[in-house]
Amino acid sequence: MLSVLLITFPFFALVACGFVATWRGVLPQAAIPGLNAFVLYFALPCMLYRFGAQTPIHQLLDINVTLVYLCCAALMVGVTVLLTHQRLGWNDAAFGALVAAFPNTGFMGVPMLAALLGAQSAGPVIVTMAIDMVVTTSACIALSRLDLAGGQGIWSAVRNSLRGMASNPMPWSILLGGLASAMSWVLPGPVDKTVAMLAGAASPVALFSIGAVLARSQMNSHERVATVDYVPIALAKLIIHPLLVWAVGMAAIALGMPLQHDTLVVLVLLAALPSASNVSLLTERYGAHSGRVARIILVSTSLAFLSFSAAVALMT
Repeated sequence: MLSVLLITFPFFALVACGFVATWRGVLPQAAIPGLNAFVLYFALPCMLYRFGAQTPIHQLLDINVTLVYLCCAALMVGVTVLLTHQRLGWNDAAFGALVAAFPNTGFMGVPMLAALLGAQSAGPVIVTMAIDMVVTTSACIALSRLDLAGGQGIWSAVRNSLRGMASNPMPWSILLGGLASAMSWVLPGPVDKTVAMLAGAASPVALFSIGAVLARSQMNSHERVATVDYVPIALAKLIIHPLLVWAVGMAAIALGMPLQHDTLVVLVLLAALPSASNVSLLTERYGAHSGRVARIILVSTSLAFLSFSAAVALMT
């Protein structure tokens, strides 16, 4: 456990640095969108492209990973909505479900699992990112519109969500990386070096940015949120989600599905990550309780240093 903590400490320390820098005013809040833009449009797409291009295409098209992870995401969303929509309404329940099922794969999982498990984690990471960004997010946005009269606006919201995904460079970088893998494309030397330099910057800047976003959400939120409305969701993300993935994966293997044990380890560790920080942006856009979602992300990220490290120690 101590050896795992020594590996994971730098990642969470960078998150803490971003939080403290913003809280103390060293990093102005006006600079945070610039950091996020650099990660979203430059560094992280380059990292994902390189992962995709260096990963065999059969790993990027693994139907076993897709089925297991999609089943668990659907269960997390369904159960969370079922337990909370009568008290909170469809809008808040849907985004609470999204933050319970959507791990911070892009900003935290990609660099951390690459450091912990090496290149073998790239295939499952890319598959799960595509599922969360397209399927899980669109489903939760559709559920959030059920509060409207007669469910009006559901398909419009889904279309807007898919349009937003189309303008997100990360899915496109995954697609281009997969094509490069399938076609054995190699970038010209100077271009490849530029992409490698940007990819190398993704991990530290993304982690620092997470801390900055969390600090900003706390500094700008002055409303009281009942503990029961956010702590259970954060704990479900860190404990129930990885246990569910492990149970479903083991059941699938027992039933004869050709799912590799090493691949299941990657899926469990992905599920053990804290909630995705970009869900708070969607929450604000669709008028849900942004303070509640921000607290779920903050609590899950804070506790993940120990819970994720424990999951790594148990699974590896």
